[in-house]
Amino acid sequence: MRRVLLLIAVAAFALGGAHAFTLTVAATSDAVSLSPHDTNDQPSARVMRQIYDTLIVQNEELELEPGLAESWTQIDDLTWEFAIRSGVVFHNGDPLTAADVVFTLNSLRDPAVAAPGAFILGFVDTVEAVDELTVRVTTGTPFAPILSHLAHTATSILSEQVVTDAGEDYGTEVVVGTGPFKFVEWEIASQIILERNDDWWGGDVLPERVIFRPITEGTVRAIELEAGAVDIAFELNTSPRDAMRAIENPNLIVTQQPTLSTAYVGFNFQKEPFDDVRVRQAINHAVDVEPMIDAILEGFGSVATSPISDMVFGAHTDLEPYDYDPERARQLLAEAGYPDGFSTSLWTNDNPIRIQIAEIMQAQLGEVGIDVDVQVLEWSTYLADTAAGAHDMFILGWVTVTGDADYGLYALFHSSNFGSAGNRTFWSNPRVDELLDLGRTEADPDLRVEYYLEVQEIIAEEAPWVFLYLTLEVNGTQPNVSGFVPHPAGHHRLYNVSKN
Repeated sequence: MRRVLLLIAVAAFALGGAHAFTLTVAATSDAVSLSPHDTNDQPSARVMRQIYDTLIVQNEELELEPGLAESWTQIDDLTWEFAIRSGVVFHNGDPLTAADVVFTLNSLRDPAVAAPGAFILGFVDTVEAVDELTVRVTTGTPFAPILSHLAHTATSILSEQVVTDAGEDYGTEVVVGTGPFKFVEWEIASQIILERNDDWWGGDVLPERVIFRPITEGTVRAIELEAGAVDIAFELNTSPRDAMRAIENPNLIVTQQPTLSTAYVGFNFQKEPFDDVRVRQAINHAVDVEPMIDAILEGFGSVATSPISDMVFGAHTDLEPYDYDPERARQLLAEAGYPDGFSTSLWTNDNPIRIQIAEIMQAQLGEVGIDVDVQVLEWSTYLADTAAGAHDMFILGWVTVTGDADYGLYALFHSSNFGSAGNRTFWSNPRVDELLDLGRTEADPDLRVEYYLEVQEIIAEEAPWVFLYLTLEVNGTQPNVSGFVPHPAGHHRLYNVSKN
């Protein structure tokens, strides 16, 4: 009997030991907040994806699956009901109820909260609890992409009690979800520590602990990966040469994932001379994008002709890029009243790729008489000041997280979303507003595509952006790491990653 008990104990220890490992991840930047109502940036979302759950889950194939809602029913054109899973508990042990879902969704869309992701629920009229585990969502008009929107990290379900009690500390000192990992500690600019949630409704969580380390420099992330100091390194291609070295390293595993992300330079339509379409078109003609991207990205990306990735539903794949034509640029500038050019600034955050692009654009625009001052800002300041419209031009990217054109176009170009919601160019067009409103209310997918194609044609002509590139994300792992499957939206799930 003692021998049997000993064997059982050894087996249990072996099983537990197999799960007793820490997964260290080199992230591109520190999070801004871990409250889904405080920010809508990628570095924060990557951490939040581990802590929280959403009603709907969008898998790595961009298919929608049940999340905290085990099922849903469309009652009529305007009404949906979601059956919440029974037995789900928050990290503090409190049970998840319909009231928490109602609180979460209503807070997200509350103007007083001013959540950057509020536009995601802009279609919602009311959210109410039918009973303890049923939530009814009523929309003001039919809304075709409702399910994909409810898979977005901004709709991550919160505990009403915890958020209320924590007040301003929520998202930094206090973070509670129902997801596979619990928040432990956030050392700003150093690390975010998460630990396994053994009570997760979704099944086994393999890593005992996950540590996110913000390492801005791509070269440093690559070195840390090569040295074995991190298990996973995100976006090695922010330093393309280091990404190539990692790919050629037989001791590393490297994946190359097409993404839902588009990089662009935006103009501030509220400031002269960017309120003149001729100036915006001139800058597009003055910038030689293709060789710039080849030189800087070294093949890890492709020239963008539309605001959204070709992988997105409703993408216009037949648009032609602006020709590189400095003479045409000078002609347009002269027609707009700037025959000798003008002086302006181009903002970027401390992303090495963006800094290089800014410097090349500075040189190219100088050739047509536009004197550009490149300014590099810290990430959180950059987001806040571009949302406030303090910039002239800026470089940024947008991930069409839902895989639907509504998300990729409505947030960035509808007049209701000026500022932090996404439209940092402050450009608007009545026809674009009309088409975007039609696109989100039309049930017929073919008609939706027609609306979105016209939107993209108008945007290409009006040029509120310089279209830069569609990204290819290069992630690296140690050879003893398995189960890492990158998500096209960049919100990689880590609960099923293991180490040998």
